[in-house]
Amino acid sequence: MARKAVKLASWTSAALGASGVYFYSNKYLDPSDFGAIRVGRAVATTAVISYDYLTSLRSVPYGSEEYLQLRSEVHLRSARRLCELCCANRGTFIKVGQHLGSLDHVLPVEYTSTLKVLHSQAPQSSMQEIRQVIREDLGKEIHDLFLSFDDTPLGAASLAQVHKAVLRDGRTVAVKVQHPKVQSQSSKDILLMEVLVLAVKQLFPEFEFMWLVDEAKKNLPLELDFLNEGKNAEKVAQMLKHFDFLKIPEIYWELSTKRILLMEFVEGGQVNDKEYMERNKINVNEISRHLGKMYSEMIFVNGFVHCDPHPGNMLVRKHPDTGKAEIVLLDHGLYQVLTDEFRLDYCHLWQSLIWTDMQKVKIYSQRLGAANLYPLFACMLTARSWDSINKGISHVPVTSTEDSEIRTNVTTCLPEISQLLNCVPRQMLLIFKTNDLLRSIEATLGTRASASSFLNMSRCCIRALAEHNKKNTHSFFRRTQISICEAFNLWKIDLHELMLHVKGWKLASWVSSLLCWLVPVPH
Repeated sequence: MARKAVKLASWTSAALGASGVYFYSNKYLDPSDFGAIRVGRAVATTAVISYDYLTSLRSVPYGSEEYLQLRSEVHLRSARRLCELCCANRGTFIKVGQHLGSLDHVLPVEYTSTLKVLHSQAPQSSMQEIRQVIREDLGKEIHDLFLSFDDTPLGAASLAQVHKAVLRDGRTVAVKVQHPKVQSQSSKDILLMEVLVLAVKQLFPEFEFMWLVDEAKKNLPLELDFLNEGKNAEKVAQMLKHFDFLKIPEIYWELSTKRILLMEFVEGGQVNDKEYMERNKINVNEISRHLGKMYSEMIFVNGFVHCDPHPGNMLVRKHPDTGKAEIVLLDHGLYQVLTDEFRLDYCHLWQSLIWTDMQKVKIYSQRLGAANLYPLFACMLTARSWDSINKGISHVPVTSTEDSEIRTNVTTCLPEISQLLNCVPRQMLLIFKTNDLLRSIEATLGTRASASSFLNMSRCCIRALAEHNKKNTHSFFRRTQISICEAFNLWKIDLHELMLHVKGWKLASWVSSLLCWLVPVPH
């Protein structure tokens, strides 16, 4: 124990020393922006959390009821400390904390439930800072560009905040402005996280979270470039234009820069606001189905996936002209582009899961990097138990007992989960995050995936695989054969769905008849 404490102290000192030397010796990094307090806060929090895990569990028999209770308490204390650190250091720390909070089936519930509050506790920049960014990027003052500009932001996120404004030509717009210090601090924050993750791994070899740092390194520069976000918005709007239930706000390029994004102003309630939907007579199940269709199309057919679908980035409303329910998709900074090989393997895997072909589940899980951990991989992907997967996820409904079992397994299998996340392709990490965010919305709305939603996924998989096969053949006969096979498979799904509806109608009829027999109508 003493050796581990000395090791912890030495790695803490090394982290501080290495960070200090790097920052002061690198001409591209300004140490005054980073600050000893900021570094010290992160190092101290990491040291306290590590010491808590090292000392609190050492004298309790592993696996006992007391051990499990104590471990849960340590998880909760540590999650609160981590949350406080993210709130204090802001910017990149909040962004990474939000990512961790979305990994419901990867991290213990104590962490995810605690870190979820970061979505509503993002920092706000002052109006003085907002004016400064607009002046630097657009070369004019706010009053020269806008008739009106609301001082109070509509919402604040880890990297930026959004204000409502009216242009000189009368158009009402949403103005997304980046927090002024985020750009300069992000690279330094990631370096610090990398040093600390490596230090913790020395103490806890099973701690495999370098994948998180690698993802932040790759994705943050993209999210900090608002011109890239605008291009993503236009690309996905074109890609999904056949969905009349989807609204992507128009981008106004004339006043957009890398740190400022001007877009059409669209109002609505958050996608997890059930009361708003009830007040506005928006069907919750219809919205849930639309979400499933939209993301199945992105993942399986197009391989271009919006990877930050938390409730603040998805609004619902009734179209002002038609009165139909719409989903408004916001924040297009983070998209995952899937390679064809990955996308097609993923299609095959979901087809195998939906139709309970366990041999192919193993084959395609292993092709996606799961190796011998393929049962765990399938459970993480579907958020179902291995027993339910074997019985058929489209046939066996989710129960509270199964949910509880999954939560317990997340805690006990954390080393294996970390190992798996280090092995799978980087593309899979954002898919996991996206899946968990969508499931969190479904759980809030009370619309867990049904047989119908799995059939919609299967339709997208069939179309994607057929399209790929047609692209790779020059034979007219072969293309015709593929098209006929595709149509037949889609027809089989339609027939299967019809049978499910018929069974549902029969069941409803039987229940109604039984109730009439048990409770006769009084004369």
